[in-house]
Amino acid sequence: MKKPPVHVAIAILYQDDKFLMQLRDNIPGILYPGYWGLFGGHIEPGETPDVAVKREVLEEITYTLPPYFEFGCYADDVAIRHVFHAPLLVELNQLTLNEGWDMGLLTPKDIQQGQYYSSIADEVRPLGPIHQQIMLDFIN
Repeated sequence: MKKPPVHVAIAILYQDDKFLMQLRDNIPGILYPGYWGLFGGHIEPGETPDVAVKREVLEEITYTLPPYFEFGCYADDVAIRHVFHAPLLVELNQLTLNEGWDMGLLTPKDIQQGQYYSSIADEVRPLGPIHQQIMLDFIN
């Protein structure tokens, strides 16, 4: 029997025409291991997507979201992704990465190319296809 899709809340964070993305841990068994994706995560029982995205971003990078807005919803067999967007009002060095392998500010060109270099991984890593699509939709 197939598991129903999980509900997640994720955030597009932007600064000076660049977008903050997370290099997911390179651990077998997680979705898109070692791929660039958006910050966010599972919506807890009884939690709304807008509350979940604030909690997840705070947990993952110690960033308190400023006023943020809903962008859309992307569903597939694995997840229903509730997508929000907000400006990133602090410098990268003011964030603490608590989840993931690396983080970076990607340009629209990086996103279109579907890959980005991680100094921590010391290699170019791909963007998760659904995350790339969400970002391309947002940029356009």
